[in-house]
Parts: sequence; structure tokens; C-alpha cells
Amino acid sequence: MESNVKMVRWVVWSGLFLVILAICFAFVREQRASISTSNYPDSIKQDALPIISKLSDFTLTNQLSKSVGLADFAGKVWFADIVFTRCPGPCPAMTKRMAELQSYYANNQNVAFVTLTTDPEFDTPKIMERFAVKHGAQNRSWDFLTGEKSEIVRLAVDGMKLTVMDKPKGKQVSPEDLFIHSSYFVVLDQQGRLRGTLESLEEGWKEKAIGIATELLKE
Repeated sequence: MESNVKMVRWVVWSGLFLVILAICFAFVREQRASISTSNYPDSIKQDALPIISKLSDFTLTNQLSKSVGLADFAGKVWFADIVFTRCPGPCPAMTKRMAELQSYYANNQNVAFVTLTTDPEFDTPKIMERFAVKHGAQNRSWDFLTGEKSEIVRLAVDGMKLTVMDKPKGKQVSPEDLFIHSSYFVVLDQQGRLRGTLESLEEGWKEKAIGIATELLKE
């Protein structure tokens, strides 16, 4: 009888020892994993920015009457949006904020900017040039693009996933209220791939824009 009691005690204590040993092993393994992960750069720990779409080549004309295509942005991270110069709505605010980004990256030749027009019939290169000057844009890294409307729509809608459409006459509140378009900024990588979007009129827009560009510039 006494031997049976000793056997039971031995089994219980052996089981308890094994449980404690397993807990200690799990704790040590977790601590090592935590230390190892903390040594990785933030760019490795974070999920990579997705590839939303890949632009096909295009041919448009900038404010200096120069032909511009996809090859002009090879090797650069670039921001893009779409506005029109007669816009009575968000376009001036959007362009002002894009100008803030250009100022932030004034010394970085690897960052470029593009503004498309929804209104190419009115927004000739000369009109776009005046609009650029009005908003303090620097020609060396910011292209205001006009051209065939079908080409603009293909680039903006198919490639950049922006909304662009004529506003029905019955819904226009003024003679200049001609178009419905996104107020988003899009961010493209060095290979002409759409990698990020942000609402340009929301709080925190600038930090988000810089954050996306920073990740892409590391690639």
C-alpha cells in the first residue's frame, strides 16, 4: 500500500515538473523571438505596399508644350492627381497641397509630380502654365499634363484608378461646375506602378503621403 502511494506521488511530481519545464521553454522561446524581431528594420517588419495597377505608356503635353510619357518618370517615385483650372471646388486646395509636397522634396531628384486636367479643351499648355505659376509649382519636377481627352481618361481612370466624368448639365451649380473627379493623390513607384492612394483633403494627408513615398524610395 505504501509503495503505491509513493508511486502516485512520483507520477504527480514528475508530471508537475514536466509542465513547469514546458512553460519555461515556451517563455524562453518567446523572448528570443521578440528580441530577434526587434532587431529587424521597420521596412522588413511592415507589410510591403501592394501593387494596385501597372501603367501603360501614354503621350501627353505639359505646361511647357513638351511631350511627356511614362519613360520620363522611370526611376522616380511620383505623386499624381487630376483637376481642372476653372474648378470652383477642391482643385485649388489640392494643388496647394501638392505644392507643399513639392517643396518638401525640393532637393530630391528622385521624386516627381503630375497634375492631369479633366478639361483639355480649355486647359491648353499656356493655361496650364499660368495655373502652375499661380500655385508656385517648379517646372523641373512637376508636369501639368493636357492632351487628348481619351488619353487622359485612360491614364487617370484605367491606370491611376481615379474618378473622372462630365457633370450632367442639370446638376451643375455654376458655369464652371463641369466635372466630377477624385480629390485623391496617388503614388507611383519607379516602375510606373500604382502603389498607394490618399485623400488629399483629409487631416494627416501629408504624413501619409510622405510615409508612402519613403517606403517606395527604399525599394
